[in-house]
Amino acid sequence: MTSHPPHHLTHIAEPAGVAPATGYTHVVTGTGRLVAVSGQVAFDEQQQLVGPGDPKAQAQQVFANLGRCLASAGAGFGDVVKLTYFVTDMAFMPAVREARDAHFGALPLPASSAMQVAALFRPDVLIEIEALALVPEGRG
Repeated sequence: MTSHPPHHLTHIAEPAGVAPATGYTHVVTGTGRLVAVSGQVAFDEQQQLVGPGDPKAQAQQVFANLGRCLASAGAGFGDVVKLTYFVTDMAFMPAVREARDAHFGALPLPASSAMQVAALFRPDVLIEIEALALVPEGRG
């Protein structure tokens, strides 16, 4: 986890005429190589669901999986420009934010969207998160 903002990204939390962002950044721009991470769920390496019925455990596993996917492309959480959250109940968002904050630390938060969905691909999967990142040229 990086403790300072990456130099290749610009975070605009308060664009003119838009209410200030709380818990995300309105606009993130930068240069580099795009990394798109498919929606991650709370499966471990053996394709077993971590935390059935437990949104906190699932959120922690999802962010661990996101971190591994980003690392495979030479990226980290500091390179993330956008997160998209899919939850089967908006009541799970505090657990998602807690897991996110544990991985982002003092980094500026990315742009984000959150939506409640009727269902994910399995009834016991509560959370899915996808990410977009920009990695500086020459890294990864």
